[in-house]
Amino acid sequence: MAGSEPEQPDLDALLVRRVRDLAGPGGHWRFGIAVSGGPDSMALLDLTARLFPGRVEAATVDHGLRDASAAEASMVAAWCDDHGVPHVILHPGQPVAGNVQHWARQQRYALLDAWRTDRKLDWIFTAHHADDQLETMLMRLNRGAGVGGLAGVRARQGQVLRPLLGARRSQLLAHVQRRGVPFVNDPSNSDLRFDRAAIRQHLHDIGWLDPIAATRSAGALAEAVDALDWMVGDLAARYLRRQGEAWVLERTDFPREILRRLLMQMIAGVAPGASEPRGDAIDRAIVAATEGRQVSVGPVLLKGGVQWTAWIAPPRRG
Repeated sequence: MAGSEPEQPDLDALLVRRVRDLAGPGGHWRFGIAVSGGPDSMALLDLTARLFPGRVEAATVDHGLRDASAAEASMVAAWCDDHGVPHVILHPGQPVAGNVQHWARQQRYALLDAWRTDRKLDWIFTAHHADDQLETMLMRLNRGAGVGGLAGVRARQGQVLRPLLGARRSQLLAHVQRRGVPFVNDPSNSDLRFDRAAIRQHLHDIGWLDPIAATRSAGALAEAVDALDWMVGDLAARYLRRQGEAWVLERTDFPREILRRLLMQMIAGVAPGASEPRGDAIDRAIVAATEGRQVSVGPVLLKGGVQWTAWIAPPRRG
């Protein structure tokens, strides 16, 4: 049922409160802002530069995937120069490989973290907001994600903070327009070949679906994931052990979600660095092991029964 538009929080108060909640109290933190030049990240840059003067630097990653990207990075640099914010343009050192969006994301976060370390910054901020969170949750729901995937974009992930998850895209756009902050629009954001752009278009006219409420749900799911991780860590310490080149789980009468996470730890122990198996492969392996059978899961052989044993699968013949 459609209702009135939910009240949107004051951006200044939201940012200060979330930075305090996520980073902790103290006036000594120094922040690095990831700025693409879009309205979201330019709003974040303008807000942090004003609210935390002298403690902010900015970086723009130019992936070189579009002709306009260099000019967009230069626009950010000019704004930073005018407002006394140190800024750097970062370029990937690796050529494009595989899925372009996945490659770009990996390169972006690797470059930003190296920059943070070099500049002795405490945290990196990104401009993810409530609409991004809702889009992420829907994409993952459509792919059959579990509780971890549906937790969406984490507010805190390592040294990366996302303090604007409680704000709306429209609110950030209104902020830069009101304050005369320059920005650019990335054409890929409206390219319907990408899942996120297609979902964004479908959500555009759905006024009853509240991204702020979805963000609260994602936060609750993230807390549930943290609780599961804590529980699994305790169980692994008690019941998971290494036996030569194999890993043995000595107790298996746990709920499936606990077994799933313990099995993932076994696989990581046997084959560190291997690609994480798909969720359906893990589920099939759990069924087989519960029935006492032996099954392959990724690069690992798993033998079920009263206890489970995992070891690296021998190379295939022929």
